[in-house]
Amino acid sequence: MTISGWRFTPRLWSTVVAVVVIAIMVQLGNWQLSRAREKESRQEKLDTLSQQSPVSLPADPVKLEDFQYRKIEVHGLYLPEHTVYLDNKIYKGMVGYHIITPLRIGTSSMHVLVNRGWVAADRDRSKLPGVITPDGPVVVSGIAANAVQKTLELSKEMVSGQVWENLDLERYRSTTGLQLQPLMILQQNDVKDGLVREWARPDLGIGKNLGYALQWFAMALAVLIIYLVLSVKREHTQ
Repeated sequence: MTISGWRFTPRLWSTVVAVVVIAIMVQLGNWQLSRAREKESRQEKLDTLSQQSPVSLPADPVKLEDFQYRKIEVHGLYLPEHTVYLDNKIYKGMVGYHIITPLRIGTSSMHVLVNRGWVAADRDRSKLPGVITPDGPVVVSGIAANAVQKTLELSKEMVSGQVWENLDLERYRSTTGLQLQPLMILQQNDVKDGLVREWARPDLGIGKNLGYALQWFAMALAVLIIYLVLSVKREHTQ
């Protein structure tokens, strides 16, 4: 085929390679789009759960997946002696801690961890900020979340008194000897204790999937353009 002195002369091997590569890239892009749609559907479900009325957390053992992202409410007593300061938590550019305190559910032997909120760290990191903990029966309401909170862990023994870099539920159980539900409550009700409770909406990574899809489609287009450029040659006139 010749157009204005340019001839399209593709080679068989280059055509086969281009078709295969482009097909694979388009398929990968479509797969990323399907993953994004799945996550969007799940995100809508999570948003719906978070808007529903709170459900009561029982003293009997539960499964995380039955309560995660739901609003829950629990009555009990705090055990401040087992409070953990989860280190390196940033709020508006300031370094601080998340205050994790176990709550005994009712009069049972079952407990649940409560992330009570954020507090700024002292300039002298050897001093822990004071936190007010109610010493009587309390009602805690909030969002159920995974109790495992990990960032960079240099050592599995990276625990210094009340200051922990990461929260591992099994390690916490073995350290305190407490019976624990497999979740954490991100407290939302305001109890005037000076802690900041502004929890980020769960990010399922939908934007990443869309970004990956765009990259695959862009690479497929680039391969097509390269194939066309290499397959077109100018005819020589005598």
